[in-house]
Amino acid sequence: MKMSVRSLLCMIGVCAASLCLGAGKAPTSEFMEGMIEPYLEVKIASQVQGIVEEVPVERGDLVKKGQIVARLKAGVERANVEQARAQVEFSKRKLERNKELFAKEHISANEKDEIETEIKKGEALLQEATERLEMRTIRSPVNGVVVKRELTAGEYVGDKGPILTVAQIDPLNVEVVAPVKRFGSIVKGMTAEVRPESPVGGVYTGTVVIVDRVIDAASGTFGVRVQVPNPSLTLPAGLKCSVRFYKK
Repeated sequence: MKMSVRSLLCMIGVCAASLCLGAGKAPTSEFMEGMIEPYLEVKIASQVQGIVEEVPVERGDLVKKGQIVARLKAGVERANVEQARAQVEFSKRKLERNKELFAKEHISANEKDEIETEIKKGEALLQEATERLEMRTIRSPVNGVVVKRELTAGEYVGDKGPILTVAQIDPLNVEVVAPVKRFGSIVKGMTAEVRPESPVGGVYTGTVVIVDRVIDAASGTFGVRVQVPNPSLTLPAGLKCSVRFYKK
């Protein structure tokens, strides 16, 4: 039976990855079952109440840290910013006009100080108004993918409940339940070989970052977390996988 070029290349790639991973190292365990999960899953909410003006992202969209993912209606807040800015600009013009009068001692130092204080108060009010306006713009705290969208334009945002959920999938966490007989042989910093289930497949290299120090007596197991880099975001979360560990 003839093998397609694509299949042959895939087999070569898997074999090469395995050889590279195992070069000079021997596995310390048989394959164990694992689950690939996001590094973080963030439920993004608003720190203020209001009506949603827009949510410019959909489920499945990739987002960057700091990217706007939602806005609340903010007409009053914008007006307050403009009013505070106008007051500061007026006070600065007033001070400029009175500089010559102060130089000629036509106004007192106390009057000049009052104008300067007026400017400082105005700038503080402008900063407060600007921050209140910014609170109505919701940004993603991480690089990731939108996994759930709870609200849309016109809906009310209260004290509780997220607007959307974003999962960070670079790196990925692989959660492994290891038998108690392997306790002590799997340690933090070890290399792990991760093989996702079909149809994704392939071989990925990760590092042990957590080894539970408490054994589950009922099942005779303990938890291990492996971290796998995923810079191209090609490996999805939510897959079952097989994992085995190598000595450092």
